[in-house]
Amino acid sequence: MSDAKTAHGLIRGTERYEIVAVIDSVHAGKDAGEVLDGKHRNIPVYADVDVAVNNIAGIRYCIIGVATVGGILPKHFLPIIESCIRKGISIVNGLHDFLNDMPSIVALAKENNVELIDVRKPKARKDLHFWSGEIFSVTAPVIAVIGTDCALGKRTTCRLVKQACASANINAQMIYTGQTGWLQGGQYGFVFDSTINDFISGELEHAIVSCWKETNAEVLLIEGQSALRNPTGPCGSEILVSGNAKHVILVHAPKRKYYEDVVGWGEIHSVASEIELIKMYGSKVIALALNTEHCSDEEALQFQQQYEIKLKLPVLLPLQQGVEKITPVIKSLMKD
Repeated sequence: MSDAKTAHGLIRGTERYEIVAVIDSVHAGKDAGEVLDGKHRNIPVYADVDVAVNNIAGIRYCIIGVATVGGILPKHFLPIIESCIRKGISIVNGLHDFLNDMPSIVALAKENNVELIDVRKPKARKDLHFWSGEIFSVTAPVIAVIGTDCALGKRTTCRLVKQACASANINAQMIYTGQTGWLQGGQYGFVFDSTINDFISGELEHAIVSCWKETNAEVLLIEGQSALRNPTGPCGSEILVSGNAKHVILVHAPKRKYYEDVVGWGEIHSVASEIELIKMYGSKVIALALNTEHCSDEEALQFQQQYEIKLKLPVLLPLQQGVEKITPVIKSLMKD
C-alpha cells in the first residue's frame, strides 16, 4: 500500500525514534518487518492502542504512518489519536491536515499535557531562504535520487546508498525533502511540498550548503520527490538545476505502466526517455534502481539484466541485493 510508505520507512529504520510497535488490525499478531518485506525486526503489530499500551511500557509518541493523497487525515484515525492522547501519548503527524488546527484535539492535548507535532507545518517567512548561488561553491559531488513516478522507494534507495557509502568509508550525507525523511532522523533538509514555491530553490540550496560545510561531506545525496513528468506534481528540475545535482540515480518500476497506476494520468515515459530528459538539464544518470513491485525474484533479475545490457549502466535491486555496487561509481566521482 503506497499510502503507508511513511510507516514502511520507519519500520526499515529511523534515528529519531525507536519504533516499538505498529497498530494495524489486519496484521495483528505478526512482526511488522516480516509483513513489510519478510525480515524480522522485533516490531510487534497490535490490533489497537489499548493492547499496545498493555504490552509495552513507556510509549511516548504515536506517529501517523500514512501519506495520503493530498495529505488528508482519514476520519477513522481520529478515535485512535484521541485514545492515544488520553493515555498521555504525544502525536506526530506528517499530513497536511494539522492537528494544531483542530480545536477539540488541541484542547484534549492540553488537558493531557501531550505534544501535537505537525511535521509538515510550513516554516515562518523569517526562517525561509532565497536562492543565492552559493550552491556553486560546493565541491563535493551532488547526487539526486529521483524517480519516474511517485512512491517508488526514492528515499529508501537514498538511505541505502548513504549506508553503503559509510561501509566503504565515504562520508556521504543525505538531504531529506519530505516529512518521512525528517521522521527517520534527517538533520539537513526541508519538506518540499509544504514550502512556498518562491523559496524551494533557496531551502534546497541552504540545506545542501549547510550540510557540506558542517559535515565535510564527500558526497551529498538528495532525496527526490514525485517525478519530472508526473502530472499530479511534476518535480525534480529544482533539484537538478537549483541544487546543481549533476549526477542522478534513477528509480523505476518496470511493471508500472501509468502514473500512480491511474490510466487517465498517462503512461510513464520510458527509462531511456527519462535519461535523455535528465541529460537536457545538464545532469547524468549514473545508475538505475528498480522497484520490483509485482515482480517475482526471477523477473526482477531479468529486468536487471535487460536494463544493464540496454543502458550500459549499473542496475540496482535495492531490497533484494542492496546497493553496494554503486560505491565504486561514487568513488570515481569523488576523484573528478
